[in-house]
Amino acid sequence: MSPSAPLDRAAAGLRALPPSCGPVRLIAIDGHAGSGKSTFATVLAEALGGAPVLRLDDIATHDELFAWTGRLAEQVIAPWSRGESALYHPYDWNLRRFGAPRTLPAAPVVLVEGVGAGRRALRPHLARLLWMERGPRESWTRGRRRDGPELSGFWDGWTLAENRHFADDPSRPFAETLVRELPGGYEWLPGPGATAGANRFVTERDHV
Repeated sequence: MSPSAPLDRAAAGLRALPPSCGPVRLIAIDGHAGSGKSTFATVLAEALGGAPVLRLDDIATHDELFAWTGRLAEQVIAPWSRGESALYHPYDWNLRRFGAPRTLPAAPVVLVEGVGAGRRALRPHLARLLWMERGPRESWTRGRRRDGPELSGFWDGWTLAENRHFADDPSRPFAETLVRELPGGYEWLPGPGATAGANRFVTERDHV
């Protein structure tokens, strides 16, 4: 068996899901900041044949770390529900302003990754919610190490905001699949929100 076979089977299972937002099968990848969502989304997108990825870092802002639901609904969800391409303005975290508009097609499968991707306002539009199974302290330590000491002040504020968000609007209890990072790959496990038989294609380890 190919080392990437479990991941390939998972991708095939995601493609086989019914559309959830117009013609789009919208797959959310949620988890704590620093848990590995962005890297995993890149790997999964490749397994899906180059599926588009919407990064919530492009939607959130310094002033709206989590209060971006309305903007996402207007610029992304509403167009997709009509079968049209989304048009949004990605936020530049260095310049602290929105950039030039970017289009995102209503592709058969689209990944949305970021903290809060599985929030209650988005769940009705999701075909599947995946949760990166890494605890907050370990995730935040990884994130701080990645970003360096110059962003320690931002991380102090972020962890407080993230705790408040998940206390009010938790995602993990609704995740159909938990994704655990392993050396050289990922382990796919049924999540708290799984229904019988829904995760048959995500119960193996994959090494890529």
